[in-house]
This record gives sequence, C-alpha cells and structure tokens, in this order.
Amino acid sequence: MTNLFKMAYRNLGRNRRRSILSALALSMGLALLLFVAAFFKGEMRGSMESTLRLDSGHLQVRAADYNPDKLSVAWEYLVEKPEQVAAQIEALDQVQDATPRLVASGIVSIRAESSGVQVMGIDPASEANAIYRQGVMAGEFLTADDREGILIGSPLAENLGLKVGDQINLLVNTSDGSVDEQMFTVRGIFSTGSTNYDKGIVFLPLAKAQSFSGAGDHASFIFVLLHDREQADAVAAAIRGPNNIQVKTWSELNELLVLIDQFSNAYIMFINLIILGVTATVIVNTLVMSVFERTREIGILTAIGMKGRQITTLFLVEASLLAAGGIGVGLIIGGALAAYFGTYGIYFGDLGVSGMIFEDRIYAYLTLQDTINLTITSFIITLLASLYPARLASRMEPVEALHGAN
Repeated sequence: MTNLFKMAYRNLGRNRRRSILSALALSMGLALLLFVAAFFKGEMRGSMESTLRLDSGHLQVRAADYNPDKLSVAWEYLVEKPEQVAAQIEALDQVQDATPRLVASGIVSIRAESSGVQVMGIDPASEANAIYRQGVMAGEFLTADDREGILIGSPLAENLGLKVGDQINLLVNTSDGSVDEQMFTVRGIFSTGSTNYDKGIVFLPLAKAQSFSGAGDHASFIFVLLHDREQADAVAAAIRGPNNIQVKTWSELNELLVLIDQFSNAYIMFINLIILGVTATVIVNTLVMSVFERTREIGILTAIGMKGRQITTLFLVEASLLAAGGIGVGLIIGGALAAYFGTYGIYFGDLGVSGMIFEDRIYAYLTLQDTINLTITSFIITLLASLYPARLASRMEPVEALHGAN
C-alpha cells in the first residue's frame, strides 16, 4: 500500500498544474458548500431567534376566543387579571419569564404625515422586554408610571422625521369599538435590527395602554420565555386547564417559519448536489485524461503482473490524495468565510416578509455537524467520481495498451 501511495503521489506530480486545478476545484466546491450551509443556517437561526424574542415567545397564554389578526381589545377576547396569571406561570421551573402584553391597532400622526402601527403595552421592568431596552439608540426606555411617553422604532422615526422629545398624536381602537386619541412624547427611539418590525410598532407602558384603550385590568396574552424552547409542549400541558384560556406553543404560533426551516434543508441539499456534481465532473475529467496519457504505463504495469484491482486501487488512491488536499484547503477557505460573515454579517435590508421576522443583516452560522457532513460527503463523491476512470484503466489489455501508446 505504501508503494501505491508513492506511485499515486508521483503520478499526480507529473502534471502539477492540472492536479492543483482539480484540487482547487474541489476546494472551491467545499468552501461554497460550507458558506451556503452557514448562510442558510444563520438566516433561519436569526429569524427564529428574532421571531421568538420579539413576537411570539416560546408560549402564549390567551383568552379562548382571542384572534391575533383582529387585535381587538374587547374584554371578552382578553386575559383577565394578567399580572396574577403571569406570576403563576413564572413560578414554574422551566419558565424564564412571563409578562402580560396588550396589543391594539393604531395610527401615529404628526403634521400631515401618518402611519398605521401596532400599539403594544408592555411591563418595562420585565426581562422579556430587555431586547427593546438594549436597543434604545436615542433617549431613554419607558418607565411603568409614565403616562405621556412612547417608544418608537428607528425606521418609523426616520419616515416621520421624529426625534426624542417630539410630540406625536396616537389614535387607538378601544374596547367599546370607538377610537380615542392622545398626544404622546417620544421618550426613546429603538432598533432591534429588523426594519420590517421596527417600522410598524410602538410601545407604551402596560398600565397606560390599558387605560388608553379601555382594556382595564386585561391583556391580550401572557408572553412566556422558557429556559429551553424544547420544553414548550410540556409547559403548555402543565398550564392548560380552564376552558376560558388557550395555550399556544412557539411551533404552533410560527407554522410558516417552521415549514420554511424544513424546506430550507431540502433546498440546501439541492444546491449541494449541483455543486458536488460540477466538482465530480472536474475530478472525472482529470482522471480520465490521466488514464489516456498513461496508456503505455498501464500496459507495462499490467504486463509485469499488476492485477486490475491493484490498478483500480492506484487510481482511487490518486483520487484520495486529490480529495485530501482539496478538502484541506476548502475547509480553511470555507471556515474563514463563515467566520468573517458570522462576525460582520451580510446586509440585506428590509426583506418585507410577513409571518416571520428577519434581521436586516444576516450572520452566517457554521455548525460542526454541517462541517463534518460536508467534508465526508465531498470525500465520498470524489471517490465515486474516480471509479469510472479507475475501472477504465483496470480493463485495459496489456497488448492493446502498449499498441495504443505507440
């Protein structure tokens, strides 16, 4: 076997340029595979985390008749005494935080400009709302007793020409079906990194949102974050009980996102097959050319007693050396690309996709499992691609090979 490796190494060195280009093709193929895997994994990971942290949570506890599409604040659609309900849920060991939220539809206006928004009442002290607190770019975060302050997103502030301290008029649908309006002062401007989300939502302290909308001591839902989202079903089962409430898990709340996540795996596999197919074609071409250039040598080896399976093994060893070199370089290039774009991201801006939240900048995320799987797959594909030229060489008859070389 050692002699075969020596012969294979020598044979590859006969035409170094072609061997290097073939290995480089495999390197670029693997690097591209790693980057594609890291990009899609980062995109779906970022969207999932953003959607769970900003919108759905891991669980939502709602009134049985609540419809999130209507954003009604009529009492029959709301959770009664939400602070008590949230405290009971937060007492569970699996729960990281549980906080009431009240959601209503509204319109923000200043001078001749206006924009439809979702008005959300939150408990400013809750850790579940820390993502908004940390995202404040200008001004300050809300306080629970603030009755005149409002927190708005950076894109909305830019569209309406607003800055901290400005007065805006807010209209909101109330619990009795009427519309109320009030002037608010912009306390702070925030950014979550998602333009699509930030431009369509404003925040009020929960108590002010309740009194302003006429919701009283009610909330649209209890927003629940868990230590481990995989425990969502178990916690939901523990919470369910009264017929007047419904408990929705993150997978039920984000069916579209879960479906796209599953579809992305099939899409990545399709892309991988295309890239690996091109790479395999290059490898086959290299080894087939090598077979025809070495016809005389193969005839001599066969004439002196080398068997067909040994010649097949020789070409497989050559393919293995090409694969090892190409994969090594590909891992370095692909890993570097994933590390760079995992740190600095790729800016896409507002993707405008409804039903899920995408950040403006997508950060690549390369997992060890993807790296191992793609490395093994690339190696196997290279060996499979080399079988045809290897078999072609092993089936040459000594006399025909020597005659064809003259």
